[in-house]
Amino acid sequence: MNMWRLKYKPYLTGTLFILPALVLFAVFILLPLIYGTMMSFTDYGGFNIKANFVGLDNYSKLLRDDYFKISLKNNAIYTILFVPLTMLMALLSALALNHVIHLRKYFRMVFYFPQITSMVSIAIVWGLLLNPIRGPINIMLQGFGIANPPEWLMSSAWALLAIILVSVWKSFGYYMIILLAGMQGIPEYLYESAKLDGASAWKRFLYVTLPGLSPTLFMVLILTIINSFQVFDLVSIMTNGGPGRSTNVLVFRIYQEAFVNYKMGYAAAMSAILFIIIMIVSIIQFRLEKKWVTY
Repeated sequence: MNMWRLKYKPYLTGTLFILPALVLFAVFILLPLIYGTMMSFTDYGGFNIKANFVGLDNYSKLLRDDYFKISLKNNAIYTILFVPLTMLMALLSALALNHVIHLRKYFRMVFYFPQITSMVSIAIVWGLLLNPIRGPINIMLQGFGIANPPEWLMSSAWALLAIILVSVWKSFGYYMIILLAGMQGIPEYLYESAKLDGASAWKRFLYVTLPGLSPTLFMVLILTIINSFQVFDLVSIMTNGGPGRSTNVLVFRIYQEAFVNYKMGYAAAMSAILFIIIMIVSIIQFRLEKKWVTY
């Protein structure tokens, strides 16, 4: 009995510590995921309407749904622009703050502040700033001699870009904090050795900072990609998916089908496709990890 305790007590202790997190994961993530997957094979419409099993009808309908294809395209454009812009802004900000000592806490707070600000407040304020007629941004652009500034949220050509820029402004501070912590974890003797070898600042960044920061960059890459497929708040408040369908992204489309059109089963099928897309992208990233991440 004593031997059993000695052997299994560490495992039992560890299990007890993670048990609350496992319970929360099961209740709020795993069970809804299973239930949503089951619902995707039905025509459930909500409000206690009987759900009939329809097999793969919802998924075959997705293949013919042009609206869904437009949402998928918009989300792809959003991801392609949002991820590199956010990572670039976060990396440049972290590099700057890594060399600032006296005002580091102040700038860190300033850059991080949008992350803790209400998304509703951000959407409303930026909606006013981007007003094509009375907005301060267009007034400033006209002052610089641009006679016909963009119509931003009122234009199908500019609305999605405006959403992306606001998303980058709100998000990069969070990832900057992560990258800054990663930079400060790189041993200082590596930089000193590089200096003694005559390496310039650019070469120190290229051959010391980037390899040392690559695990953190990899984590930030995964987080930003997942975040880009979950954009909803800004689209819902600032454009409601318009003008036309120019800013209608996947999560907003799922919301419309589920809570506007009351096609819960069809929305669940969209959610399953979104989950598969995120999973495939994440698997690809983990497969490519060994080629550029240095531990």
